[in-house]
Amino acid sequence: MAQEQGEAPGALALVQSEVEWMATAVERAVDFMVTYSFQIVGAVIIMIVGYLVSNWAGNAILRLQERRNIDVTLRQFISSAVRLLVLVMFVIIAVGKLGISITPFVAAIGGLAVGASFALQGPVSNYGAGVVLILTRPFKVGDTIRVVEQAGIVQDINLAHTILYTEDGEQIVIPNRHVVGEVLTNSWQYRVVEGVVGISYGDDPERAIALVRQVLNEDPDVAKDPPGQVGIGAFADSAVEIAYRYWVPTGSFFEVQYRVNLAVWKAIQTSGITIPFPQRDVHLKSPS
Repeated sequence: MAQEQGEAPGALALVQSEVEWMATAVERAVDFMVTYSFQIVGAVIIMIVGYLVSNWAGNAILRLQERRNIDVTLRQFISSAVRLLVLVMFVIIAVGKLGISITPFVAAIGGLAVGASFALQGPVSNYGAGVVLILTRPFKVGDTIRVVEQAGIVQDINLAHTILYTEDGEQIVIPNRHVVGEVLTNSWQYRVVEGVVGISYGDDPERAIALVRQVLNEDPDVAKDPPGQVGIGAFADSAVEIAYRYWVPTGSFFEVQYRVNLAVWKAIQTSGITIPFPQRDVHLKSPS
């Protein structure tokens, strides 16, 4: 009985302590709201206004660039940069409204940036190269490029990588740091096809050249401007090599190449011109 009477005052003291703690917390919360409520509301309003203004500024810049026919990738990049810059400015104003000094944050961000630059050298270099590509515009969406032993039609250009797609439906993703500083070939919407056919030394090369040129002129997918080039490419051991070059749309490169090669072979064969196979004359000398 005495033990129960001893525990009651202890439990009562604990309850009183918790009540006092809650009262203190509520009092501090009320004081905080009274003191900083206007600053918080003002900061929230500033952030909302900043979000709306940044969207308006980005869209206005985008429409302005559209009227001036600026490339779609470049205008999207500029619009996004303007939107982000305006939003950052309003964030700084909102933080200042709360009475918080932004100097420590700037120092902390600088320190984090230095540390991240070592840990994220690959991605950071990709983004830097992406900015260079967007600003210098060595190629645009729809062009045909060849870089780092890869070729295809440019499907997308963003800050991190460039995406190509091929006639086979393949998608090639190239990090931008491998595009900037490399030897880049841009053939726009076309690719050049090179072929060769051998004829006998006893046949007329001008006739064979005329037949090949006729095949190129009759194919609907071979570009007429610039026109195809046909001529004697080399004097080989077994044949006179008639070389030809022509431009085709990148999306049907192999299809047109195979069709033209077959048409050239048929034209040469039906005209009576001989396509020789490799041969070699061997003379045996008997001992005296």
